[in-house]
Amino acid sequence: MIYLSLFLTFFEIGLFTFGGGYAMISMIREKALLFGWLTEEELLNMIAVSESTPGPIAVNMATFVGSAQGGILGSFVATLGVVLPSFIIILLISALIHNFLKYKGVQAFLGGVRPCVIALILATAATMFLSTLLGVTTVSKGFAPDLRGLVILAILVAIALIFKKIKKKKPSPILMILVSAGLGMLIYSI
Repeated sequence: MIYLSLFLTFFEIGLFTFGGGYAMISMIREKALLFGWLTEEELLNMIAVSESTPGPIAVNMATFVGSAQGGILGSFVATLGVVLPSFIIILLISALIHNFLKYKGVQAFLGGVRPCVIALILATAATMFLSTLLGVTTVSKGFAPDLRGLVILAILVAIALIFKKIKKKKPSPILMILVSAGLGMLIYSI
């Protein structure tokens, strides 16, 4: 039963979410919390791991949620569910419509979807920032900042600014992930 639930839930997420993996995070969060598959803290940890592992974030998150709920088979069916709608849609578009993007209606549709995708990504970023660094989960629960997390953020921002000033370019995302992981292990072990 859990396998069918995982497949259908992630199929729905893959079918009705436009804009890629970051746009899917809010819907994955909603469903995972609704079904009690993950706590808010577990979900935030999965987002962090999903962002730092190779591959699309939505696929990584589906795999992690599926694995947490149903082991290897659960990760397979959740991942299949999230990628199958896009695969079918792209297969149909490529098979049936030549030069699909030249049509005004398609351009208008995509133009309308873009602001919504940006809003979903910004809402997810704001939610993650408020809950992980400032400790705000609801308005009534108040404010409990994570000082260690804020210190790590400040160090990472300083490293990025110094790197940009000296090297005249942004630091590698891989370097920043490794530095943040090291800082996290060091500072949270204190």
